[in-house]
Amino acid sequence: MDETVALTLVVNGRERSISVSARESLADLLRERFSLTGTHLGCEQGVCGACTVLLDDLPVRACLTLAASCEGCEVVTIEGLQGPDVERLRGHFRTQGGLQCGFCTPGMLVSAYDVVRRRESPTRDEICAAMSGNICRCTGYNGIVRAIQLANDEALDADNADPVAATTHD
Repeated sequence: MDETVALTLVVNGRERSISVSARESLADLLRERFSLTGTHLGCEQGVCGACTVLLDDLPVRACLTLAASCEGCEVVTIEGLQGPDVERLRGHFRTQGGLQCGFCTPGMLVSAYDVVRRRESPTRDEICAAMSGNICRCTGYNGIVRAIQLANDEALDADNADPVAATTHD
């Protein structure tokens, strides 16, 4: 018999209470029980990054994370990402050829958002290292890296133009 666990967490800004199997992954909870199908399941071994979500502001593989371990946590999926940084990334993914089949895109955008919101000036190699946990079989990564570089540069420029924004990121 599979043990169940009562769980309360915040998903995309909404508090949710649910009973989960002790073995249920966060990815399965999000997709099957909350209908947040933007969190894709690829390898289900934590290698491809398609299931990347933010868990208490850190990117994690939802396929490897037990839902029961998320008591009291905040989860943000691709559906919950909002704000200028995300809009910049989406636009540049589109214009720089960072999209093809789209399967990896949700996980890529969540990981890319984590890079941009840090407000650093990463080199191409640092962006590649930050994105190394996300696999894309279509684009060859150049468009994705360019998109992240451009979105990051625009975010830094926007912060420099507006000193208030420099202290409050989305």
